[in-house]
Amino acid sequence: MTRMLLAGAAAIAAFTLPAAPAAAQVQNGTLVIYGNDKCPTNADGEEIVVCVRRSERERFRIPKELRDAEPTRDGESWATRVEDNLNAGSFGTGSCSTAGVGGQTGCFVQRANAARAERRARAKAESSIPLP
Repeated sequence: MTRMLLAGAAAIAAFTLPAAPAAAQVQNGTLVIYGNDKCPTNADGEEIVVCVRRSERERFRIPKELRDAEPTRDGESWATRVEDNLNAGSFGTGSCSTAGVGGQTGCFVQRANAARAERRARAKAESSIPLP
């Protein structure tokens, strides 16, 4: 019974402790600071903290490392991967190959589909931009 009480008290104590502010949390040994912010150190100035300075305009933005990350193929469905494999060795009409008369029709279809997908991706990206 006392073990349960001690475990409960420890859990409550853990949740009541204040967390370190975001500016004081160091990740991978470096701290990102913005604008004219001072790189933190201890009171005597003896602690060495590696700081990376970025523009003040970047303070409330998504970090550059995460901003334009393209999705990997790992997120694609298995059906899409199989469809890509089915079209790998095709030739003739609708194939986008240099061999045969009908290869150009397939190239047009591929380019049209790519342009349509690019336009949809651009519209989706523009719709996700927060308004001021």
